[in-house]
Amino acid sequence: MTIAARLTRLPRPHDADRAADAREALPLTGPAGDLIAGAGGSSPYLLSLIQKEADWVADALDAPEQALEQEFDRLRALDPDTLRSGLRQGKRRVALLAALADLGGVWPLEEVTGTLTRFADLATDLALKDALAPLIRRGKLPGMAEEDLATGAGMTVLAMGKMGAGELNYSSDIDLICLFDETRFDADGYAEARPAYIRATRTMAATLSDITEDGYVFRTDLRLRPDPSVTPVCVSMEAAERYYESLGRTWERAAYIKARPCAGDIAAGDRFLTALKPFVWRRHLDYAAIRDAHDMRQAIRDHKGHHGAITLPGHDMKLGRGGIREIEFFAQFHQIVAGGRDPALRVRGTVEALGLLAQRNWAAAEAADRLSGHYRALREVEHRIQMVNDAQTHALPQSEEGIDRIAALSGTDPKEFRLTLRERLEEVHTTCENFFANEQTEEPDLPEDAPEVDAALVARWRSYPALRSARAQEIFARLRPRLLQALSRAARPEEALMAFDGFLSGLPAGVQLFSLFEANPQLIDLLGDITGTAPDLALYLSRNAGVFDAVIAGTFFSAWPGADALIARLTDALKAEPDYEAQLDAARRWQKDWHFRIGVHHLRGLISPEEASAQYSDLADAVLCGLWPVVIGNFSRRHGPPPGRGAIVLGMGSLGTARLNARSDLDLIVIYDPGEDDMSSGRKPLPSRTYYARLTQALVTALSAPTAEGRLYEVDMRLRPSGNQGPVATSFGAFRNYQDGEAWTWEHMALTSARPIAGGEALSRDVQAFRRDLLARKRDRDALRRDVSDMRARLAAAKPPADWDLKLGRGRMQDIELLSQAGLLATGSADPGIRAGLDAAAACGWTDPDSAAELSETWHMLRRLNLTLKLLSDAAPDPETIGLGGRDFVLRNLGVDSWQALQDMLSTRIASAAALVDAAIETEDTE
Repeated sequence: MTIAARLTRLPRPHDADRAADAREALPLTGPAGDLIAGAGGSSPYLLSLIQKEADWVADALDAPEQALEQEFDRLRALDPDTLRSGLRQGKRRVALLAALADLGGVWPLEEVTGTLTRFADLATDLALKDALAPLIRRGKLPGMAEEDLATGAGMTVLAMGKMGAGELNYSSDIDLICLFDETRFDADGYAEARPAYIRATRTMAATLSDITEDGYVFRTDLRLRPDPSVTPVCVSMEAAERYYESLGRTWERAAYIKARPCAGDIAAGDRFLTALKPFVWRRHLDYAAIRDAHDMRQAIRDHKGHHGAITLPGHDMKLGRGGIREIEFFAQFHQIVAGGRDPALRVRGTVEALGLLAQRNWAAAEAADRLSGHYRALREVEHRIQMVNDAQTHALPQSEEGIDRIAALSGTDPKEFRLTLRERLEEVHTTCENFFANEQTEEPDLPEDAPEVDAALVARWRSYPALRSARAQEIFARLRPRLLQALSRAARPEEALMAFDGFLSGLPAGVQLFSLFEANPQLIDLLGDITGTAPDLALYLSRNAGVFDAVIAGTFFSAWPGADALIARLTDALKAEPDYEAQLDAARRWQKDWHFRIGVHHLRGLISPEEASAQYSDLADAVLCGLWPVVIGNFSRRHGPPPGRGAIVLGMGSLGTARLNARSDLDLIVIYDPGEDDMSSGRKPLPSRTYYARLTQALVTALSAPTAEGRLYEVDMRLRPSGNQGPVATSFGAFRNYQDGEAWTWEHMALTSARPIAGGEALSRDVQAFRRDLLARKRDRDALRRDVSDMRARLAAAKPPADWDLKLGRGRMQDIELLSQAGLLATGSADPGIRAGLDAAAACGWTDPDSAAELSETWHMLRRLNLTLKLLSDAAPDPETIGLGGRDFVLRNLGVDSWQALQDMLSTRIASAAALVDAAIETEDTE
């Protein structure tokens, strides 16, 4: 479709004589003629292009997109002798066509800037290959031949800034970083190739930027490379990566958000950017970068003198107050803060980034939408400023007449243009200033009962790693009043202060976390709750402070998603990682976030202890289901896929009954079915038994081995057939045979809690069917009671109960569970519920229904207390060490008024339960 048929606006001619000259050069009628008159009549530069390219543009207006593609094809076919002049002609044509489509409202901003960027990419690639070709012919690049030109002969050009983002404007210079792949050469070849690549870079830049009688293509800036004052214009990828890892600064991280390979070896450029991701995208939320951004903005203002009120004459649309750079900083530094945690934010375009920040709740939707609209409008004003004389400027004219010219190019009334533009600049400045301003806030007044911090404690704090830097001390000084205020709300502020001291001493660094607190004060209140209630959890936080990120990720306080949703999320997260080690680290970070969330919800009373237990179990299920295929995939690369029907992971104990607490380990059994396959089929095949034994060890390592991110779970496999003496993985046939002929009664009792968690559905169904059949078999109830009584005596002799041991000992959880499991076996039930087992024991006549109900109530009370205490500490419960805040938390969860009342209730219930279990299990034959 023609441009004339798609016009939505028209520029007004500012100069009638120039408008007439434009019409004379390109005598079109109707709206197309008005477009030419308005463009040429307000822009001397566009008038010159119309006069030089009148024949070409006349045809191009009939089908602009087709004309553009044909021009790109022409450029690709240029020979070396005509490349320089041909590229300059191409620049004239592309700039003119884009300007007319822009001024007429035919192309949106993204298509205008995208077209200019596509031309810049093509011009850079052609200039690079033209520079490399003679070097290859003269043997200056060892091992390279003519066919290597297609991939840059080992050289990559990264487009930075607006070119990298596809956002070039009319008179942009292009920011390039030139790199070469040193791995393609040996030591001698490297020494010869390095100066050749430097020469090629200089030749390429000259081809693009030299001013000839035909003009220039692009001013080329190579100063964004690592340490440009001392490095050559083309550096090796290895040297660049080493620089960024050791010396890279925040502004360089922000610059690499937009980085994109545009010429030469695109694949090598992508690999380089992938290797640089840890530098650009920090693993945790990076609020410290906001201060860096604020300082950068201030430095720009100081350097350029952009202070004071906004006045339009001479205002810099890029760097001035409320200008384009403010919006770019807003987007980029939101991305820097959150992009390490949320990969969806790692986009190059400014408007796209703003939309994603709003969509994913990292920025207010209203602010992001407003800034997107202002960005488009300000970029169009910037384009018109540059259209006038093809000048590399972003400043409005100093004269009122000059501003009138920009308004004419925009097709708007001069008065309305000024009013609207000023409003946009003011609104951008206010919005961005609110985000970046790191102003001192009034220190809150401390309550009278705030804990006093003596000089000795402050001196000790300064010796901690987190407070060794001046910047950390500066931020912490601003935080301290709010921190003390939060600690003062604890049941015993002095205890909370000492717990905070433990938290602070364990932090390896402070700037990032303190910046996170400063940007999100609600985290200080949360830390106050934790240190005032659960000092052990505070100590955990000091070593895993990154889990605070989860609190402000947007969904921390939403409803629990359930195991299936968790499995899907973890699976997606693991798929995004590049290798096995990264997947193990990602699984640990992911699990810690969710584990922390459960603990916080329990601590704040958002969920009950029983709901917390179910969520811990869902989380463990998700980790096993998410990691098991990853472990198998990694193991299969060497030894082939699992022989036969594969293997399943059977959860036992608390995992099998979905009753985990905050510190549970995982009781697992791995069962496999090799079928007829005696060997695996990989590069290094293994006998099936060895294959599954090693695969199981790989799973245990994946779960329990400490990596840089810690460990996931401790794993206990002692419930497998023959315990520690048996193989770590058991074939289904051997498992059946053992359970049928060799297993002890207690092993059958353990199977009442078994549950397939991960692995193939068919094998899981078969194992479950066998388990149900085994448990349903008729048993000698008297012999069963004798076995249980003997087991109870052995347990009592092996480990006498300690004070406050809620699990082991007569009348405690394990004791009641033994009776419940025996009842299930006696009646042939596969229901793992405690109450169901106790009711079964009553049905056998071992106890009565009222006693079964009382035992069930006691078990649930002990379990609730155990779940609560496990959140506070992994040590043996001690009312003196958990502090007043911890004791209050326990009392709230148990619904009692005092610690003495809790102790009395425990003593009474345990004693009664012990007597009831004695009566149920201890018969005359067993006494």
